[in-house]
Amino acid sequence: MPALELSPGVVLTEVPALLQWIADAAPAAGLAPANGTFERARLHEWLGFIGSELHKAFSPLFNPATAEADKPAIHQRIIGRATYINGVLADRPYLMGDQFTVADAYLFVVLSWAGMVKLDLGALTDLAAWGARVAERPAVQRVMAPPPRA
Repeated sequence: MPALELSPGVVLTEVPALLQWIADAAPAAGLAPANGTFERARLHEWLGFIGSELHKAFSPLFNPATAEADKPAIHQRIIGRATYINGVLADRPYLMGDQFTVADAYLFVVLSWAGMVKLDLGALTDLAAWGARVAERPAVQRVMAPPPRA
């Protein structure tokens, strides 16, 4: 479970809460729309969708007890959700429009698991283009860079 210790004994958990905390800690970065706006509610909608429809859907694929016979159905569920997102991204660069948000960061991480579980999403060209845009971001490149050798 992801967790962030904000101070000794003060721990925040759950990805949507962590992402919103991070976005609100640096409002100038524009990682989340302003509180109280419809756009902020849309961000919550995306974080909920990614968490419940994608993140959770991948879980059985990392469980060694999941039967091989069950994996194609799990893959199809994920592909269905990814296909929906592919359609959304057909007319915008990021989930919320022109602005990269914490929802894009969350989706990027979750979809990066596809390769680990042998799930091919390559046919979803708008999703692939979005992933390439996200991967080009300097902060993403810093995080994804291999650690320096000792």
